[in-house]
Amino acid sequence: MSMRWGMTVPLGGVPLADHAAVFTTLADAGFTDAWTAEVAGTDAFTPLTLAAAWEPRLRLGTAIAPVYTRGPGLLAMTAAALAETAPGRFQFGIGASSPVVAGDWNAAEFVKPFARSRDTLRFLRAALAGEMVDQAFPTFTVKRFRLERPPAVPPQLMLAALRPQMLHLAAAEADGVILNWLAATDVPTALAETKEAGPDFAVATRIFVVPTDDAGYARTLGRRLITSYLTVPAYAAFHRWLGREEILTPMWQAWERGDRKAALAAIPDSLVDELVVHGSPDVVRSRVRAYADAGVTIPVMALLPTPELERGGFPALTELITALGRPA
Repeated sequence: MSMRWGMTVPLGGVPLADHAAVFTTLADAGFTDAWTAEVAGTDAFTPLTLAAAWEPRLRLGTAIAPVYTRGPGLLAMTAAALAETAPGRFQFGIGASSPVVAGDWNAAEFVKPFARSRDTLRFLRAALAGEMVDQAFPTFTVKRFRLERPPAVPPQLMLAALRPQMLHLAAAEADGVILNWLAATDVPTALAETKEAGPDFAVATRIFVVPTDDAGYARTLGRRLITSYLTVPAYAAFHRWLGREEILTPMWQAWERGDRKAALAAIPDSLVDELVVHGSPDVVRSRVRAYADAGVTIPVMALLPTPELERGGFPALTELITALGRPA
């Protein structure tokens, strides 16, 4: 079948040096893709370099490499090296990230995220094609940069987008869009803003999954994630746009007061169940498939810890990956 089926790597609790077995298990289970994030764990590229070398069946993607934390030239060089390592298998996802990641942790000035994302996208398009770039972009200037090793197969460029302006930019100038933190029922709302995209436009979405029948455990974990993410201004604005202002306002108000316990308590089960996929592996697969049915071409699971994994260790993880594999 043509539908792709992704997993976020690296997996928690498994050292990077031991991921060869993880990548093989993913591919054997029918996973087609391994995608990374870049927050405060591993960087976005090292796990994919290992996957490229250890498991040639997997396609690879970054979701996302922030546009502020590397200079434009270094961003192009890193992407070119991975594209050369895995020709035709790498999709390069970039995005604005957040003020915490860019500013607090990486000493970059988080200003004009839309313009910086647009300018980086345009620079990368030219640089990865092997062109000389000598241009003053609105948010940075590059003088006479040319890749010494442009990839024979430039990676597709994908842009993280949440609201209409960035979604329109992705549709107009990128090869695909990366969505995050939305329910399957929200996908049509987001994709309605990408109508100008071509027929091969890719849509990747990270989906947080907790494969356990312990709903109380899953919802407790989901509440912690929701307060971590949906209090970030960009995600808060995104969910206002999606129509969740009323349901999220009590959580936002408690968070602003510094009352973390009340913020967690203000999140109803129904919202956790919408945004965090949990249940048996069969239920998880079915709910992830719903994202594909709604228009996502690359659903990418982000596997969260469960009591079963904590008890069972690596054998339980291998069994779970197999159970979560691409549905027939």
